[in-house]
Amino acid sequence: MSRIGKNPVEFAADIKVSANGNVITFAKGNKSVDLDTKGYVTFEIEGNTLTFKNLSESREHRAFWGTFRALAQNIVTGLTTGYEKKLEINGVGYRAAVQGKVLNLQLGFSHDINYDLPEGIEAAVEKNVIILKSHDKQTLGQVAAEIRSFRPPEPYKGKGVKYMDEHIVRKAGKTAKK
Repeated sequence: MSRIGKNPVEFAADIKVSANGNVITFAKGNKSVDLDTKGYVTFEIEGNTLTFKNLSESREHRAFWGTFRALAQNIVTGLTTGYEKKLEINGVGYRAAVQGKVLNLQLGFSHDINYDLPEGIEAAVEKNVIILKSHDKQTLGQVAAEIRSFRPPEPYKGKGVKYMDEHIVRKAGKTAKK
C-alpha cells in the first residue's frame, strides 16, 4: 500500500479544481495547470480535498497511485506558495543579467550565452546569485539544470555555476617535486 498515495491532497478555497475525464485542472487567478492521469488512477474531489485510488493492487498501479498524488500536491504547493531555486556563479569575470525574458550569461567563453526563459519562469540576479521562481516544479528544475550545465563547477577552484546548497568536493591539485 502506498503511504503517499493514501494521503489526501488538501487545497485552499481560492484554488479551483475541476475534472474532465482523466484530466484534473487546477486554477488560481490567471494560472492554470492540467494533470492528465491517463486512466492509471481514479480520483474524487470532495470539497477542498482530492483523493486518489489505485485501479488494482498490481505493482504498476500502486506506483502510479503515489506518483499522481505527489504531482497533484506539487501543483497545489506551486499555486499557493511557488517554488524557488538559487544558482551561484563563481569565477573571475563570470556575470549574469536579466533582460526581459532572456537571461544573459558571461561564463568565460568567447561569446555570451543568451538563455530564453520558458513561460512561467521568473528570473532575478543579485550580485553573483541567479534566483529562479515558478509555480511549476518540474520546469523550474529543468531550467536550473540547463543553466548549470553551461559551466558546471570544476573541482580545483570551484569556478562555474552551482546550486546554492550544493557542496563541491575540492581536489588538491598538483604539488611541485622536492
